[in-house]
Amino acid sequence: MEKHFDLICIGTALVDSIIRGFDPQPVSASGFRAESGSLNVGGEAVNEAMAAAKLGTKTGIFCALGEDDAGDMVEAALRRCGVDTGRILRGAEHPTPVTTMFVNADGTRKSITNGAHRYNFHPEKDTARFTDARAVILGSLFRAPFDDPAIIGAVLEAAKAAGQTVFADTKLPNFRFLTLEDLRPSLPLIDYITPNEDEARYYSGKDTPEAIADVFLGYGVKNVVIKLGAKGCYFKNSDTAIRLPACAVQAVDATGAGDNFVAGFASELLRGSPVGDALRFANACGAICASAVGAGTALKSRDQVLELAAKEQARQA
Repeated sequence: MEKHFDLICIGTALVDSIIRGFDPQPVSASGFRAESGSLNVGGEAVNEAMAAAKLGTKTGIFCALGEDDAGDMVEAALRRCGVDTGRILRGAEHPTPVTTMFVNADGTRKSITNGAHRYNFHPEKDTARFTDARAVILGSLFRAPFDDPAIIGAVLEAAKAAGQTVFADTKLPNFRFLTLEDLRPSLPLIDYITPNEDEARYYSGKDTPEAIADVFLGYGVKNVVIKLGAKGCYFKNSDTAIRLPACAVQAVDATGAGDNFVAGFASELLRGSPVGDALRFANACGAICASAVGAGTALKSRDQVLELAAKEQARQA
């Protein structure tokens, strides 16, 4: 059956309050200073959907938002980027989550979450909202709504029954703690898993990309992509291993860089690109994202990414 979308992203949608250059020394009894503060839409599903749509991929999103100003902000931003928002669930019973992000001078960051990040979103109860696409991204395993093995299993089974390619990003846990063993029945249904280095080490118990990838492959995941930040990325499946260096850019804010990487990788594979080319493209997506504050600020178009990817390939030759 012909699919209506190329890609649907499922998962968290929120607003990031990004504080850059926070000075921990108080200037008064109740006051602190920072270099800058801004509000940006975020959440793995939002970041991935916005990036994929900018890259020319026909993209939808399945997420939950509150009936509040933060939810309006997220939905408006998605529409401006060309993401189909017809599958968003909105309700007054749960507020749209707001995350406070402290970003350091080198682009690394720490986040503060709250109870709103545990909102009651059950994608497994309405599978028609995400199965009408060639591929689906779960953003992200180990975070709500994908911190429940039953929900993960039901969504993955529905996706594979619909013939979808499944990409699963990951996050470190914040409220509910699961292990790879908890997800053993579902992991073989994942075509591509895309943890960053910290997440990969945490869940695998290994230190090197090669050993980490072998753990995920041992659980039945078909392809493993480890995002290594400033060190690039590492790919491995049953017969191929690829390691690529990162693009040379000045990192300003790493928020959403991994999500942009995943969106770029999935979009290029859906275009029919070989894995190596898709990884180079994804590296460029992540690098462009990290060059400005906010997950959806810097990336503009596929041509922009292709230009950086070609420049980096020539530089690294």
